[in-house]
Amino acid sequence: MPHHAERPTKVCAVCGRPFQWRKKWKAVWDQVRYCSDRCRNNRRSQESKDQP
Repeated sequence: MPHHAERPTKVCAVCGRPFQWRKKWKAVWDQVRYCSDRCRNNRRSQESKDQP
């Protein structure tokens, strides 16, 4: 079994895909909401779609 199978996961707020914990997010994992810079940059377009 892979060593990363026990890593915590979250679902991206923009694309809805699951993503796993990364070492660079160790100190800020509670604040991480996006799986990538692309999703983080596209968050405003996603927010405008959610509002009627």
